Amino acid sequence: MLRFARLCLGDRCAGEIRTIAPQRAIIRKALFALLLFFSTALAQAPKVTDLLREGQSALDSGDFARAVRAFEQARELAPENLEANRGLVLSCLQGGQLRRSQEIGQAAVARWPKDPRLQHWLGLVYFKTSQNAEALTALRESEVLDPKQYDVFFDMALVLLSESNYPEAATQLEKAIKLDPTAALPHVLLGRAYQNTNRTLEAVQQFQIALRIDPNVALGHYHLGFAYSSLGRNAEAIGEYEKELQHSLNNPSVLYQLGHRQLEAGDLKPAIDHLRKATEIDPNSEDACYDLGKAILLQGDAEGATAPLRRAIELKPTDPSPHYQLARAMQKLGKNEEAKQELETFATLKRAQPVTGGMASGPIQ
Repeated sequence: MLRFARLCLGDRCAGEIRTIAPQRAIIRKALFALLLFFSTALAQAPKVTDLLREGQSALDSGDFARAVRAFEQARELAPENLEANRGLVLSCLQGGQLRRSQEIGQAAVARWPKDPRLQHWLGLVYFKTSQNAEALTALRESEVLDPKQYDVFFDMALVLLSESNYPEAATQLEKAIKLDPTAALPHVLLGRAYQNTNRTLEAVQQFQIALRIDPNVALGHYHLGFAYSSLGRNAEAIGEYEKELQHSLNNPSVLYQLGHRQLEAGDLKPAIDHLRKATEIDPNSEDACYDLGKAILLQGDAEGATAPLRRAIELKPTDPSPHYQLARAMQKLGKNEEAKQELETFATLKRAQPVTGGMASGPIQ
């Protein structure tokens, strides 16, 4: 070819052809590689789609291990596929592979920082690993990217409730309820937030709404009972605790609160039954042990009251009340020296207690 070019066009044109020929070979190779890439991508596309479909089906059925495998394979075939990355983060999260979910989620958020779902799920990973500050940052970013996500407001409230930030938790739950007023659980949690910020009447309203939506919502009757207790409506509180007990037969908190209110009402026999069962399920409940000992003593059984009262003292040595009740039991048993010692301990601990105001307080389970 070059010899023919020299004869026809001269040495200069032949040199240009000598330069162009290798360039054309390089271009042909590049085009071939590009064609091969697109051919491979086109061939893999149906497989990626099938894997994504399989992964979603596995997620929906709760088979998280299979979901992880499917999304992992899809991500290997198509690393830049957003759905594959989303699915892998979520399936690892729900399958309990939190460290892996965090690693993949952080990389995915770096690649797609404006994706609200990735931000949301990464926030949940942080929450489940007790990284609450990072969780709130990610969830708030998700809210900014899409302000109409019920789940984001709800999950943000869970983080805030875990930090006892009740006013801000209430704000997030109010937003969630505005988006979906038919869900019962947010009303229960909003009631808890109100209860803990001295908005008890509003809390009662929220618990009542939740129970109208779902009469079996978890601990709905329990929290309504607690709110009634705070208002001094003891009979109504007992009624709600009894309803909750039908759904939570072995919940020591429900048993304790019911027994405590029955004790306050002077209904000793059922109070003792419920308090005894509460201490059997949770032998480390100082409150239940104390109330059980007090109830048994009021029933006239000083000997039987001794063991639960001593257990209460063992669990919380700085509480003066069990010492006072134990002193009364010792007096009834004729053990005057022991009674005197317990009264002295009671007086010492009582003096050491800080002076508090008159506001009622109590744990919200």
